[in-house]
Amino acid sequence: MKIPGPDHPITIAPTGKRIRVSIGDTVIADTTHALTLKEATYPAVQYIPREDARMMNLVRTDRVTHCPYKGDANYFSIKANGQSIDNSIWTYEKPFPAMADIAGHLAFYPDKVKIEELPLE
Repeated sequence: MKIPGPDHPITIAPTGKRIRVSIGDTVIADTTHALTLKEATYPAVQYIPREDARMMNLVRTDRVTHCPYKGDANYFSIKANGQSIDNSIWTYEKPFPAMADIAGHLAFYPDKVKIEELPLE
């Protein structure tokens, strides 16, 4: 386990916008409670609470990866519109203590789904 610091900063903060994730006409997630995780020089990632996702469209896969800063990531595929988008979501179910805020949240690959940032209503 590595701790974020000046050489590899990681911040987590409320997004402050509405985030909607969709595939075609099917909305997979819609939330005003997303968290933005910024890690070193990587693009920012939106983490969406599971309760704001359509879990009935998600299927857990066997894929597991490890991040030395966040812990083990599990994956989901999306089943919608007659298609399956494999391993398009990752989640840290038991992240390391420094990343505890993202537990119970889902992150989506932006090249596999449409992620929209909308103003709060």
